[in-house]
Amino acid sequence: MDSTDPEAVVWRNRALMLFDRVSVPVAVCDVYGAILLANPAMATECGTTPGRLRGREVLELFRPREAGQVERIAQALRLRHRSRYQVAVTWEGLGGARKYGELTADPVSDTVEETPALLVMLRVLGEREPDAPEAVRVAPVEARILALLAGGATTARAARETGLTTDGVSYHLRRLSARWGAANRTELVARAYALGVLASGVWPPAPASTAEE
Repeated sequence: MDSTDPEAVVWRNRALMLFDRVSVPVAVCDVYGAILLANPAMATECGTTPGRLRGREVLELFRPREAGQVERIAQALRLRHRSRYQVAVTWEGLGGARKYGELTADPVSDTVEETPALLVMLRVLGEREPDAPEAVRVAPVEARILALLAGGATTARAARETGLTTDGVSYHLRRLSARWGAANRTELVARAYALGVLASGVWPPAPASTAEE
């Protein structure tokens, strides 16, 4: 449908109105991560207005917990793969609270050959004050399992690496998920980074030195 067609203009305006009213933080970025369009919910998370977000780098606003994951996504996009990508991130919210969550990026374009834009949605998982003390205690084996999962290991591989059975690994994951209120493994890893159980800025992922029994 031609963009100058009156019907196309009407549907575009409706789509933009819906975009603005969605309560979930959403942005449209180019393939390099520069924000082209953001809704008010996304701007609120950044403490600004939608217009001021245009041109900003989404991964400068929302800091990835694991840099290697971003590079793998960038490589996949260069190869025009069209999977859904998820990145665990942290950012500074209103009032200086340190927040953590998950960015989900879906490549979108009119044709397969066209370089895709990225529809980016933010899932807010929680927050903690910057100087709030954290008394997170996990068993060394649990920290090791979390590090393996952060590196992309399956349950079977985590079992081999730790000398546990697959049921043993699943037991520890269920225990941690229940303790932290994590809905899935991606959220569990994100919380492990946010709580300081996994060391940030290192690859392969590793337990932080404070992880203890």
